Amino acid sequence: MTEHRGLDLIALERFLADSGVELDGPLRAELISGGKSNLTYAISDHTSRWVLRRPPTAGLTPTAHDVAREYRITSALQDTAVPVARTVALCEDDSVMGASFTVVEHVSGRVIRTKTDLADLTDQDIHDCTRELVRVLGALHNVDYQAAGLASFGRPDGYVTRQVALWAKQWARVKTADSADLDRLHAALAESIPAHSEASIVHGDYRIDNTILAPGQTSRVAAVVDWEMSALGDPLTDVALMCVYRNPAFDLVIGEPAAWTSERLPSVDDLAHWYTTTSGRELKNWNFYLALANFKLAVIAEGINHRYLVGATVGDGFDRAGESVPDFITAGLRALKG
Repeated sequence: MTEHRGLDLIALERFLADSGVELDGPLRAELISGGKSNLTYAISDHTSRWVLRRPPTAGLTPTAHDVAREYRITSALQDTAVPVARTVALCEDDSVMGASFTVVEHVSGRVIRTKTDLADLTDQDIHDCTRELVRVLGALHNVDYQAAGLASFGRPDGYVTRQVALWAKQWARVKTADSADLDRLHAALAESIPAHSEASIVHGDYRIDNTILAPGQTSRVAAVVDWEMSALGDPLTDVALMCVYRNPAFDLVIGEPAAWTSERLPSVDDLAHWYTTTSGRELKNWNFYLALANFKLAVIAEGINHRYLVGATVGDGFDRAGESVPDFITAGLRALKG
């Protein structure tokens, strides 16, 4: 049986059997994502397929790898306008495999990660796909989270203030060197937090490769995935992060030419405008939210760099993530200047 870091297939078979999941033969696993975010594996027996997610084995930023959180929110979104995978099982007993993990049904479809994945799409295909992605984000923000059973999922009041403090703390946890510019960006953000903000479910990591597009229909999202950073908070943080992911420096974060940074995609201004028309929300204090998104990405990139340096990543493409950190810091400072 093939060995996979952070995955014990024998233990998983026992857990699924105890959870009432019928298996048709021994399990097999294939790595989908090796540590830029959570470890993600495709799991299969002879007849069924699932997806398992668990935190990396070292260098964790705790709130950025909360698989129990993403399991809870995807369970709550099952019957809403937001497409998500069907949930199967959650394990919060670290003795089973060394960390919490989730299992959901496999969703068939297409994941567009790199610029190469865009090659067979026409400009109209890309336009329609991007419009659909923005529409789904607006649909998420318009979900009545109380009716969905998520009233206790978090505290939307003060969300932005906590985000500024949270990412500063996570920087202190994962930084490989001091940065006076990042300290300046943090201080400027802390001094310019908007007095008022809206409340909604936020995904926390929304872009094209965190969705699965329907088979043969790039204009329809079959499932939104990677919910570990979701919360109740300010919807404009999602919109700004989606826009900041368009920065070419993001290629270094994922270790390959990202589809979302392609010049063939609509501009940041187009994305922002489409969001306002589809959601009915204004982008108030927009420069602050852009700066906060850049601050967050700088810390995420440094977290990947930290895990790479201590040997906690699986797969290739992690060696240059740290090079993007100054770019995001500079963009954040520039945004605050308007």
